[in-house]
Amino acid sequence: MNTKRTILAFLLTVAALSGLSAQQITRVAVVDLAKVYLTYSRDSAAVRKLEEDKLKVQSEIDRMSNEIKQLQARRADAVARSDQAEILRLDQEIYRRAQYLSDYYKAKQSELEDRSRRLMESSDFSQLVYRTIQGIAEAEGYSVILSSHSTGSVTSAIIWYSPAVDVTDKVIQALIGKAQ
Repeated sequence: MNTKRTILAFLLTVAALSGLSAQQITRVAVVDLAKVYLTYSRDSAAVRKLEEDKLKVQSEIDRMSNEIKQLQARRADAVARSDQAEILRLDQEIYRRAQYLSDYYKAKQSELEDRSRRLMESSDFSQLVYRTIQGIAEAEGYSVILSSHSTGSVTSAIIWYSPAVDVTDKVIQALIGKAQ
């Protein structure tokens, strides 16, 4: 993440300095590659399977969370009755299930992110998206197009950007146009 910020700062500095010397305003745009991928590939069997699996995982997480909430309600009843043995037993059970839920979530999240990344990085798709972004950048005069989300990270490498520089929808429309 520090490397990405350093690269971004370097690019912005170079762009600013070259803009001063050439009296040209550098245009920068962003694109949400995940959104492009999911929108463009919605008919793909692999994407549908991934989305189904995400829903199944979420359903399982919800089920486990509800079980923990029920145990917590039973613990509150035990506290009201001052049943120390039951409180201790329920505390251990809640802890065990919460730990399992946490481990399950981390494992499944990692698995789903890995599958999503592999799908997104397929060479044919990557080449098509790259050429489409390049065409939009050249046609509209953008010097730099950045991804609005870091690969493999929940957070974006970009802290803020104006929606006016987001070319995601243009990329999607261009890909749809090429497919027809």
